[in-house]
Amino acid sequence: MGRKAQLVVGPAGSGKSTYCSTLVQHLEAANRKVKVLNLDPAAEHFDYDATADIRDLVTLADVAEELHYGPNGGLVYCMEYLAENLDWLDDTLALDEVADPDDYWIIDCPGQIELYTHFPIMRTVVQHLTRKGFTMCAVYCVEATFISDAFKFFSGCLTAMSAMIQLEIPHVNVLTKMDLLKGNVSESRLERFLWPDASLMSEWAEGEGKWASPKWKGLNHAVTQLIDSYSMVSYLPLDITDEDSIDAVLLQIDHAVQYGEDLEPTEIEDKEDYDE
Repeated sequence: MGRKAQLVVGPAGSGKSTYCSTLVQHLEAANRKVKVLNLDPAAEHFDYDATADIRDLVTLADVAEELHYGPNGGLVYCMEYLAENLDWLDDTLALDEVADPDDYWIIDCPGQIELYTHFPIMRTVVQHLTRKGFTMCAVYCVEATFISDAFKFFSGCLTAMSAMIQLEIPHVNVLTKMDLLKGNVSESRLERFLWPDASLMSEWAEGEGKWASPKWKGLNHAVTQLIDSYSMVSYLPLDITDEDSIDAVLLQIDHAVQYGEDLEPTEIEDKEDYDE
């Protein structure tokens, strides 16, 4: 079957690590083997047991102390260091060994969005893993509370689309933290965000204030039309308190990485018991 992996990306605070932790528990409860690679050199703690951790190679704290870089520059340096030392990734993930047919990885990435939209660093890592036999899917997390502000929401749509183009792998966008919106958003209104409706921006821009000026209206219209014309961005809602919601997201990702397509069907040991 080969190795499968979810590359969990998105801005800081979008719920990436919570998503990873929830999915690990969900998969283990379903008796599926799962491994986690932490690729965030700035991580301090998380609620899952990492099988592999970039902090064994480089940490943001060490880079800040030795090179006096700030958080953004330090993260870029750390990821560039990883891209220059991919043999560490090979050794840590045992990529040169025969792949376990059940090898399913979740890769928790840093929250600096420029790594997926402006720099080729993550694409270099993805291409390396693909050459080593991984079938991958990017899972882009956007916080559901963004739907209360169309400008934030469409900014998230733009960065999601940019990451899709940059990474060049199957891509699933997830609207996280849906549990925070329970009872506050109607299904019809939510549907307009799951399949982004360009008219949302113009509705928000009506009225008084700087957003009502012709200059900003023109820019808002251009942004929404860009997203609408590509027609690439849609979202799956994720409520981590709802098993059905987790299953629905996982099903889409498993389809994207072709998980289970070449698994042999389980043989029935006792036909008489089955007939009964």
